[in-house]
Amino acid sequence: MAAALAVLGRAAALVSGAQRFLRGCGVGGSAEKGLSRGISSDECPKRPLTAYFRFLKENHSAFRQKNPEVTNMELIKKIADAWKELPTSQKQVYEESRKTDWQRYKEQLAAYKARLTPAQAAALQEERRKRLAKRRSFRAKRELTVLGKPKRPRSGFNIFVSENFQESEGISPVAKLKQLFDTWRKLSSSQKQPYLQLAEDDKVRYVNEMKSWEAKMIELGREDLIRSRTQMPKTKTAETAKKAETAKASSHENKAKLKLKKSK
Repeated sequence: MAAALAVLGRAAALVSGAQRFLRGCGVGGSAEKGLSRGISSDECPKRPLTAYFRFLKENHSAFRQKNPEVTNMELIKKIADAWKELPTSQKQVYEESRKTDWQRYKEQLAAYKARLTPAQAAALQEERRKRLAKRRSFRAKRELTVLGKPKRPRSGFNIFVSENFQESEGISPVAKLKQLFDTWRKLSSSQKQPYLQLAEDDKVRYVNEMKSWEAKMIELGREDLIRSRTQMPKTKTAETAKKAETAKASSHENKAKLKLKKSK
């Protein structure tokens, strides 16, 4: 079971990486930001593509022409399967190209860093740290999704928005959110109660699903994913739960209000 999940995780990583590549986010790596004082971040050498991404870039158009009806994800899976079946000798051609470009990249990067001031070098290091932290966070979330971690419970306000968003007035998502926010504020306690009850039911669902999921993770030897006792939700009385949900809904209202202010 653990081995199967590991394989699934690697497959998800491959597809996810290819999707980012096709969106233009992964080609050659991202340029460093915040270094505009005296030197442009656009001058930073682009990280060379891996052997697989070279194969993807070279064959994407041909695969699309042969499979015009499939989705992007299905197309990427087809290309990934073709890469897996590619003979080692043919894969080596792409790998050799990568090695050549990598050596050139290292030389260009050294020359680029030599031109940076201490402040710019520090900014470059900080940008890299943030980028790696963001990447680790993304990978952790992706792993939890692959492992089937239950979705967190929704608040009453979240449920109200999801049930009424399509029918709400407004030509843009922000306008719709503003209209729903105003409507929610005008609802009486009795009108909000059905949504608050649904939120309580969803919280029970989450607690039960998390217990089963964490038991499964223990069986797989992934105790590192288990919450500590301080993170586990405490049993609440009906009155306490209602107050907590009301406070949570108010918090979501405030966040929505802040988002609307920023959009103006």
